[in-house]
Amino acid sequence: MLYQIYQMQEDMIAPVRLLANAMRSFAGPGFWGLGKDLGARFAAALEMISRYQLTHTRPDFAVSSVRSGNRDVPVTVETALDLPFGKLLHFSKDIDTAQPRVLVVAPLSGHFATLLRGTVETLLRDHDVYITDWANARDVPVEAGSFGVEDHIDYIIRFLEHVGPGAHILAVCQPCVQALAAVAIMSEDRHPATPLSMTLMAGPIDPRESPTEVNEFAVAKSLAWFQRSVIARVPTRYAGGGRRVYPGFLQLTAFVAMNIDRHRTAHKKLFENLARGETAEADKIKTFYDEYFAVLDLTEEFYIETIDRIFQKAELATGDFTYRGRKVDPGAIHRTALLTVEGGRDDICALGQTSAAHDLCRTLRPHLKRHHLQANVGHYGVFNGKRWEREIYPVVRNMILAME
Repeated sequence: MLYQIYQMQEDMIAPVRLLANAMRSFAGPGFWGLGKDLGARFAAALEMISRYQLTHTRPDFAVSSVRSGNRDVPVTVETALDLPFGKLLHFSKDIDTAQPRVLVVAPLSGHFATLLRGTVETLLRDHDVYITDWANARDVPVEAGSFGVEDHIDYIIRFLEHVGPGAHILAVCQPCVQALAAVAIMSEDRHPATPLSMTLMAGPIDPRESPTEVNEFAVAKSLAWFQRSVIARVPTRYAGGGRRVYPGFLQLTAFVAMNIDRHRTAHKKLFENLARGETAEADKIKTFYDEYFAVLDLTEEFYIETIDRIFQKAELATGDFTYRGRKVDPGAIHRTALLTVEGGRDDICALGQTSAAHDLCRTLRPHLKRHHLQANVGHYGVFNGKRWEREIYPVVRNMILAME
């Protein structure tokens, strides 16, 4: 009944949001007889109420142009491959010069791929960019079948095949494990589409290193507890009605709870910005939360297998990870250069968890390995924001260029 209770609450609150939004159109400083200052604060309160919601539809990437070289070039987002549980999107640019092709593997952890909008915009300056656009499980019919960790690896390999030989892969957060596994499998098979370089950013290659609150929670409960407590069935009103999922609203609740003071402060600041008419500052906060509060559901099998195989058993780090019945050996990677990136203040994927990939890729020669520690950023700052653009991205770009 978990999802049904959430949906009932959402249905009850929706009219309140609509009313608040309608009242905003009449909330001029003099209309309510409240005076200019009090009227502005009342209007700000109405907007805060109207924004009190989660969305379950992917926002638009809103990348229409990018600065490439010394000019702005148009960007068109195209669907290069459309599969039931995810699409391969291509950010096509109107340029004549070929650029390194990069597949960005977005997290499948409760948010849409648009969470990496800033990552994509920066990469587009010098690269031909593709991204995995994972589907919201509640919108995938039960007839489409299941989608687990090994299916996730299948998709990454399929996407790399479509991008073609000579490409590069960049994975952010949770899919670093599957990206490393995919490259190991392709390397062992001498697959022609094996990427030239692999960048792993803030991912749990070995979650036993410096465990965070997220890691500790994942190992503190049994799989039966997770299945009983956080798995719900999608209501029949949606295309995926009847599918068992880990709801995105639960994942978001967990993320917000980890940094509740930070989010409370941000919303207090938003209210004050709105009340004072500071539109530009308010828009920055609204833009972030419009993205952050857009959530997707994960299939039950993907979520439970992730808890079991990646966090509780750390199968890749221990050498026990298998794919379709075969052992996955990162030692099979000989020619794909490896770059790992970690944030010194990351409270989701702590120091040492991603760099553990270097020990696993034991046969890679030293000049094909590099680790970058950005000491002054948290998890989100590893792939977005000023530090990413000015300090981390140049390292990523140089690794890719070195392998071209």
